[in-house]
Amino acid sequence: MTVRVTVADPVAYRCDVLAVGVFSSPGRLEGTAAKVDQAMGGLLARALHEERFSGEFGKVFVLHTLGRLPAARIAVLGLGDRNTVNVDRHRVGAAALARAVQERRLGRLTFPPFQHPTVEPAEIAAARTEGALLGTYTFTKYRKEKGHTIDIDLLAANRAEAAAVEAGRRRGQVIAEAVNYARDLVNEPANIMTPDALAAEARRTTKGTKLKVLVLGPQELKKRGMEVILAVGAASVHTPRLILLDYTPARPRRTVALAGKGVTFDTGGLDIKPADGMATMKDDMAGAAAVLATMRALPLLAPPVRVTAAVAAVENAIGSRAMRPGDILTAVNGTTIEITNTDAEGRLILADTVAHLAAGKPDELIDLATLTGAASIALGPYAAAIMGTDQHLVDRLVGAGARIGERLVPLPLYEEYRQAMSSQVADIKNSGSRPGGAQKGAIFIREFAGGVPWAHVDIAPVAYFDREDGTSAIQPKGASGFGVRTLLEYLTARG
Repeated sequence: MTVRVTVADPVAYRCDVLAVGVFSSPGRLEGTAAKVDQAMGGLLARALHEERFSGEFGKVFVLHTLGRLPAARIAVLGLGDRNTVNVDRHRVGAAALARAVQERRLGRLTFPPFQHPTVEPAEIAAARTEGALLGTYTFTKYRKEKGHTIDIDLLAANRAEAAAVEAGRRRGQVIAEAVNYARDLVNEPANIMTPDALAAEARRTTKGTKLKVLVLGPQELKKRGMEVILAVGAASVHTPRLILLDYTPARPRRTVALAGKGVTFDTGGLDIKPADGMATMKDDMAGAAAVLATMRALPLLAPPVRVTAAVAAVENAIGSRAMRPGDILTAVNGTTIEITNTDAEGRLILADTVAHLAAGKPDELIDLATLTGAASIALGPYAAAIMGTDQHLVDRLVGAGARIGERLVPLPLYEEYRQAMSSQVADIKNSGSRPGGAQKGAIFIREFAGGVPWAHVDIAPVAYFDREDGTSAIQPKGASGFGVRTLLEYLTARG
């Protein structure tokens, strides 16, 4: 998809599809919609009336102009209540329009200028670009029939506005391409996206950028005392990797560390999953994908924040070398762990990963992981869970997610959860009883954060959609790339 910015009058602009918006409140058409209706001799208003188009948010109606305009078709987007229109609605609305054009196998979709009293043109342009790119995403790498590609024009009223729209377009495209990159990584089958392949991809995608990357293999992990990562991946022919990345601007204001869970396939180990619980387990590296995609975008967005990242990539397989219930492992920070469930492996690899990052004394530490089914039961496919030791950090991440349309719901971390993870033979056990499972998983990871302000985002509910539940115009079935936009919004926010 190409996205370009042009100064033009939308009514006089030649394109395949011209987008206009209609509010749900009763009254006459406004803005570009009114101008289009006038140029068409009232045809647009009559068609909307006859089709009983109410302006409900996200609904799209496509109408041929029959040669009365240079645009071949008009795509009318329902904007909903005018009092609820915000930046995220522009994003989702753009996704709905782009998907409607894609499904009709048309060519170029044009967005007219949109004036809003409290939203800058750059923000609207970024949202429209993001929405169009995210909404039309498809993963067709292994199919003979490929998806249909459309192009986007963003119109500006004048040259000054065009400069702002272009800045928004650039930001929106960088962010959306990062999300789609994360989606690609997760959608790859596990026989292709092995731990070594993920490490190779990290090297490839950082080549020629300002990112530094270091990959630790089994021998290096052993030398550094990362016994837990090695134990989780011990049964697989695809040996573990720890991928370390560093983005350092000229004068960083602070240092943020990111950790990603990268279980490229999860059988559950000896505590094996049932068949229906294993079918989508290629998505158990969605946290790693989100972290890699975020790092990939940072040199292009250039925030004044140093970001260090670590991704543990393993395959939790079954075999004679698999870790067993009852084993005791020692993490890199010296904490001993009793294994009570081999299917609680994500928190194990995060133990070494988070401890490694915490040893560098960052100002903040954030981990992303498809950690627990308990989070999915609690929230459904509509939000991620967030917990942490620093309320200010948690609040800022929740706010960043709200601004870009990724919902994070805070859960409490009572000390009773830590008591429930106590072991009689080690410092901590890796799994407790089912009630409060999301919090127990998080409080296990807290043990390795070393006192650094820390937040844990459990993306299990929203990382992958194999059903219609949770999908939307902006989120097709499959991998979501959830977390990339929240992290980039957070890391690039002013202040």
